Amino acid sequence: MIRSLLTTDNSINSTESLRQWIEQRNRDVQVDVELIPFEKMEGWHIDDDGSLHHDSGKFFSIQGIHVETDYGSISAWDQPIICQPEIGYLGIITKEIDGMLYFLMQSKIEPGNVNCVQISPTIQATKSNYSRIHKGKKPAYLDYFLNVKPENILLDQLQSEQGARFLRKRNRNIIIKVDDEVEVLPDFRWMTLGQIKSFMHENNRVNMDTRTVLSGIDYCDYLTPLTDLSGMSPFGRDMMKSAHTIEGLHSMKQILSWLSGLKSRYDLSVSSKPIDELLGWHRTACEIANDEGRFFRIVGVKVSISNREVTSWCQPLVQPLQQGLCAFIIRKIDGIYHFLVQAKLECGNYDVMELAPTVQCLTGNVYDVKPELRPPFVEYVLNVPKEQIRYDVLQSEEGGRFFREQNRNMIVEVGEDFTQEVPEHYKWMTLRQINHFLMFNNYLNIQARSILSAIKYI
Repeated sequence: MIRSLLTTDNSINSTESLRQWIEQRNRDVQVDVELIPFEKMEGWHIDDDGSLHHDSGKFFSIQGIHVETDYGSISAWDQPIICQPEIGYLGIITKEIDGMLYFLMQSKIEPGNVNCVQISPTIQATKSNYSRIHKGKKPAYLDYFLNVKPENILLDQLQSEQGARFLRKRNRNIIIKVDDEVEVLPDFRWMTLGQIKSFMHENNRVNMDTRTVLSGIDYCDYLTPLTDLSGMSPFGRDMMKSAHTIEGLHSMKQILSWLSGLKSRYDLSVSSKPIDELLGWHRTACEIANDEGRFFRIVGVKVSISNREVTSWCQPLVQPLQQGLCAFIIRKIDGIYHFLVQAKLECGNYDVMELAPTVQCLTGNVYDVKPELRPPFVEYVLNVPKEQIRYDVLQSEEGGRFFREQNRNMIVEVGEDFTQEVPEHYKWMTLRQINHFLMFNNYLNIQARSILSAIKYI
């Protein structure tokens, strides 16, 4: 695993050949996404209350909710949300070849992708997909995951998706290792972990599902006293040191007490409400949208993609109306990198709060509101000198549910002049402490996982 992490080229597929392959797939695969009225979405229907459902009763639906909470400056609001109670697979097959661990990655096109093809997990399927409710072909490599032996599972976690857009949605993030020969289909290629991380430093190249799966790898599990770290950069070695430090500025006991206290102190109530009665929202023939043109809207699309299990279908998508910003502030404390982590309440969270990046907001939330209502640290991050920026890339949200949505993902390093004293819903945590929470369900949100997955060690 560590050798794969530190290898950005290999004899099977060079990084340049992989880039050419992705560009060729973009040319070869025919893609057409057309915005259409809801009533023309074949296989979908509009309920009397305005909600959108698939005719099978499976896949997902768009429904309305009313939210009440005593956390934050807004105590109540209405909104549409994606309801998808079934748990899907986000899975990657790995195989050791000539002493190197390779990851079988897919060049997958989703209807909402910014740039069509993105590097995706080996399998990315809802239960409705792999149960073939759509009457299409079975997802490639599905049987490897259905029949995997416990000793061949490298990672297996239930992780949440966007808590502001999904209602209590989770996916099974899983990495397995195989010993047998694997047929490599045209839409798939073997890559090292280092190559995948290199692609994460290019705008919209690696999809959200890949990022969330790879974020769960704890590299400390694969280090031995004989592991050669000479190939790591100084920043990478410092990050690995943070990944080894379980007791930082705060102990794990203190952090757990802090998070438990916040969860028990604040209330979150979410109830169903008809789409057509949502306060501040309206439905037309072609959209469900906010009255002030903010946040997002729901649109209908007709999709044709030539290499999918089903080549043509219709569905609703969530279209953002503002670009997002997700950023971690990091600082060395007693020589160890600490991340400034936020406990964030979102209406779709399974357990009230999840650990989030230091800043996670829509850019419209920065200068369109009074200074006292702006998210903490957001102006600092947006105006930070270039030399303090460790990572700055546009990353897409999942194109199967979101229409051309991208967030600016950042890691910003600060010095000793940046105070250790932070608001009550923030804590300084080492990378080891963060990774400890990743072992369990519904602790670290997907925006945090997306940024952490991109940390490079070379």
